[in-house]
Amino acid sequence: MRQKLFEPQYVLDIRRIAELKGIRQQGSGVEIGALTSLTSIEHSDLLRRRYPVLTEAAATVASPLLRNMGTIGGNICLDTRCLWYNQSLTWRKGCGFCIKKDGNLCHVAPGGSKCWAAFSGDTPPALLCLNAEIEIASASGLRRLPLRDFYTGDGIAYRNLQPDELVTRVFLPESSADYKGCYRKLRVRGSIDYPLAGIAVVIKRSNGHVEHGRVAITAVNPAPLLVKGASELLAGKIVDEALANAVGDLAAKTAKPLTTSALTPEYRREMIRLFTKRAVLAAAEN
Repeated sequence: MRQKLFEPQYVLDIRRIAELKGIRQQGSGVEIGALTSLTSIEHSDLLRRRYPVLTEAAATVASPLLRNMGTIGGNICLDTRCLWYNQSLTWRKGCGFCIKKDGNLCHVAPGGSKCWAAFSGDTPPALLCLNAEIEIASASGLRRLPLRDFYTGDGIAYRNLQPDELVTRVFLPESSADYKGCYRKLRVRGSIDYPLAGIAVVIKRSNGHVEHGRVAITAVNPAPLLVKGASELLAGKIVDEALANAVGDLAAKTAKPLTTSALTPEYRREMIRLFTKRAVLAAAEN
């Protein structure tokens, strides 16, 4: 709002809605209120034991003070970022604005009609790996959908959420519990910064072989994405350097980083490859 990216007529504080806070075992899974702080998720014994990739991702968000204020719902609904968008009004006016705000030109992909601002939340790739679902409330009632269907892939209208709707809960299924998990994040500074590339990996093994695994990326596309083909590539294999490299190559092909940040697209894609390899090996060792 200080940068005039948002100029709402009213701002409503919803922090005191107690019903939207807390982490609860619900039947065969876990329910997390959308207003649950990232600090609470980071330190939850239940989540650390059964869904460790989520606690690891939450622990990387911003700084301890911001994690005390920031919520899981807020991280899921985080606006997309771009070097041409997240600037002051004076800066944006000087470059003629952009397609995401007040202009009709995409500085990242000139001539295109799509906004490539990158989604930069840390917890959504972990939640995608866990097959999470979310609850959305409005005056007309509640609806529930898989998190993978919440994001559109468009940097402007980046989420399937109407102006009169509110994300209220996150659901983690029992079928995704007890996977070993790992989250790796590229950022300029080792603390505070949003991701310039992020990788979440979950693996469940049986007799040394991968029974099932999933990989998801963030900060290199307009939406967090599951890496297609990663589960099939991992299934039935013993994790070694060659397999980890192959999964890394697949993740790098899925990533579409453009000049939305200070780091080059080539570097960010290569770091997706490297971090995926490291995350796969780390998840297999846990």
